[in-house]
Formats: sequence, structure tokens, C-alpha cells
Amino acid sequence: MFLRLVPLLVLAGCATTPAAPKNPRLMTVNEPPRAAEAPPSKPAHAPTLIRNGTVLTAAGQVFVNGHVVLIDGRIAEVGEGAGSPPAGALIIDAKGGFITPGLIDTHSHVGVYAWPGTIGSEDGNEMTNPITAHVRSESAFWPQDPAIWHALSGGVTTIQILPGSGNVIGGRSFVAHLKPEGSARAMRYPGAPEGLKMACGENPKRYYGGLRREPMSRMGVVATLRSSLQRALEYRRGQQKWQRDLELWRAKHTAEEGKAPPPTAKPDGSPDDPPEGPARDFGLETLVEVLEGKLLVHHHCYRADEMHQVLDVAREYGYQVRSFHHAVEAYKLADRLAAENVSVSTWVDWWGFKMESLDGVPQNVALVQRAGGRPILHSDSAVEMRRLNQEAAKARAAGRRFGLEASDDQVLRWVTANPAWALGIEADVGTLEKGKRADVVVWNGNPFSVYSLAQQVLVDGSVVYDRAAHRVPISDFELGLVDEKELP
Repeated sequence: MFLRLVPLLVLAGCATTPAAPKNPRLMTVNEPPRAAEAPPSKPAHAPTLIRNGTVLTAAGQVFVNGHVVLIDGRIAEVGEGAGSPPAGALIIDAKGGFITPGLIDTHSHVGVYAWPGTIGSEDGNEMTNPITAHVRSESAFWPQDPAIWHALSGGVTTIQILPGSGNVIGGRSFVAHLKPEGSARAMRYPGAPEGLKMACGENPKRYYGGLRREPMSRMGVVATLRSSLQRALEYRRGQQKWQRDLELWRAKHTAEEGKAPPPTAKPDGSPDDPPEGPARDFGLETLVEVLEGKLLVHHHCYRADEMHQVLDVAREYGYQVRSFHHAVEAYKLADRLAAENVSVSTWVDWWGFKMESLDGVPQNVALVQRAGGRPILHSDSAVEMRRLNQEAAKARAAGRRFGLEASDDQVLRWVTANPAWALGIEADVGTLEKGKRADVVVWNGNPFSVYSLAQQVLVDGSVVYDRAAHRVPISDFELGLVDEKELP
């Protein structure tokens, strides 16, 4: 199956060949690979002026009759009035609608559980061991998943692709920028840190309990997590010892200026090779990055008692949980989550489908907000992802019934600025402010109305979705499934 409206892209890799070291004996051995990076951005396109709409910045300002200017993939200006178009600019008339930042979903399996949903496209859970920290969702991501296009139709421009929750530690996540590209690496959000998916509760205990192996209880889940972190701690100590030994070896074998070169053998005649480091273990290296704060931890956890348990383990080992996902009982420990700077990625009314989700309340988001926390509306669904704006509206309505009010700008942060923080990209995206990335959505009405639709979606200042232009199926999978006239 191929996307019909997305051209095939020829991606040419480009790398600089490092110069050969002056002394081959001083080469570093057992070095971890460099962090994965997205390819360089493509050349800038024509500037764009979006005007004649209410601008919700998600940064505290609302411009009732405002405009946004985009230049070189960045926001150059946001303000009141029609604005002045730069030379050669594309002008988008919002026609009295609304202009917002692109929406961000912290919890998606798009591309790793791709449409159509067959066994052949199920690649999100490596359920062969309760600890699979070495796997990466990027390795299974299919950039031609039709669900990506539908996400754009709902105003979503950035998503975190997570492994599934069948394991205590499921693997690395990555953040995808939703613009047509031919590979997962090309869709990687530039500069976004990777995350690590962890899970507690019913999912891992149910699966491995069915196999009659650890973990088959919540005790086993926590014990498995703790023992894995302990192994990582000991692995790091071994790496640190090797680094110290290597530095001593280098100092010994580095000739001082003007002196004879260093010996090549020990006094007994045996080769004086550099010390050999511990055998590479990609899973333990991943967990070491957690301990060192280089990976953002995203923990699937429903119940308040289990979130307390996870926070206690994190304190023991000195790392931070970035976001609890699903977290339907977050309202029960909202004060602790706010105090420890842990965000909450949740739904409004997904509850009751299993025992650990029975005590969810639709006011969860509003109560976390009241405590000073960071509530986020996530999807965990390729269908619900297209309605994140409506989920935010539902969360506000539920809070209002408790007397907890929230402005449009504040509610917008639940699906823009707060998820940007959870993904470590808040300095670059999530609000409409000068200098930030030009991910922008033009809506035909207030985005928190069920009658409003995204009309144009821009990623890095380029229109990647236009509702008026894109009214045909974009994949062979969808041909004949719906009347083209009925497509949104």
C-alpha cells in the first residue's frame, strides 16, 4: 500500500568522514554510538501571512482579529490586525476562524500499529521479555500509515511514537514531525530527546502471569523494574571504571613533547593493549541514560498507589518521571505530581474497561490543573487523535461542572504547550511566539466546538494539509471504503 498524494522521496545520507587519529593505539574503544539525529531541514520556502482570525497563542495572549507571519519555517510575527505580507508571501485568509499552534499528542502508536490493523502491521510490542529497553519504536515505524494523514486533518502536527505497554520496560520512543517523508529518521522531530516507555499494573502482569513467569503480580512488576535499574547502575559503574582505566592507559602512552614515543609492550614483552570495557548491552545503556537524565521516562500507570510506587523507585535511583500516561487516578495525588514536576497524559472519559481504570473521573484534568500540575490530553488511538481539540473541550466542560473554570488559551495548552514540555521540545514549539517553529492550524471556528474543523495545517511553515484540496482517499487501503463526497 502506498500513499497516493505523497511523492516518493529520494533521501541521500550525508556524513563527514572523521580524520584518522594520529596514533591508532589511542582510539577510543567500546564507545556508544552517537545519538540519532534527523536529517538537515530542507531549504526554506516562501514566507506566509495568515490573517483575519482569532489567534490563540497558548502563551497567554489572544488576538481577536490577529495575524501570524511565518518566515523560513519559523514564526516571525504574531499580533493584532491584518499584518503586512512580506515580499512574495503566500496569504492565507482565516475567514473569521481561529489560528492556533499545531496540536501535540504524547501517546501514539501510529506507524507501529499501522492501518489496516493486521497481524502483519502489529509491531508495537516486543513481548518476549518483560524488559526490552533495547528496542526502538523508530525501527518499526511505517511512514506511509494512512492514520498519519488523518492525524493532520485533526490539526495534529507532532506525535510521540511509543512501544506498547505489555512489558515493564517496553523500549525507546521517538518524536515524529508530521510532514511527508520516506523514512522514520527523516520524520524525527529535530533535536527532540528520545523517551523510554515503562508500564505498571495489569498489562505486564496479565501477559507474563499467563506464561506463569515473573512478573505475575504488582509485586513482581515493581521488583522487575527495580532489579533492572540496579543492573544498569552496576553496568554504569563498570563503564566508569573502564573510562578511568582507559584515561590512565592513555596518559601512560601519550608521549610528552620532545621525548621518545611511548613503549608498545609491557616489560615482560606482552602487548600493552588498552583496557577492554564491559561487553556492550544496549538495554542497559538505555537504562543508564535514564539514570543520567538523558532519556525522558513515560510511564503507563492508571492507579494512584502505583504512581506513588513508581515515584518512590525513581527517587531511590535518582531519575525523574516526565509523564504518567493514562493516569486516570492522577487527581488522588495531584499535589505530589505538581510538587515533583510530573505531567499527566490522560483522557477525559476512557474508564471502566478494566479493573485498574474503574476510578477515573472526567474532572481529572481540571483537578490536576487546580493543583498546579501539567495536564495533557493524549489519544492512544489513531481515531481519537483526530479529535484532541474536542477532548480538551470535554475536559473543560467536566471541570466547569465542579466550578473549575479555564480559558480558551489555558485549555489549548492541554494539547499544545504542556505536551511540548512532556516531550522536551517546549522551547521550540507548542505556542505561537516569535522564533518558534511554524507549526500552525487554521480552524473554521472555535477549535473547542464540535462543529469546527481544521482547514489548513502547516508544519515548519509549509501547508501539509488543506481540507479544500484533499478530498480523495490517500491510500489504496481506503479506496472504495467511503464516498469521496463524504470525506472531511
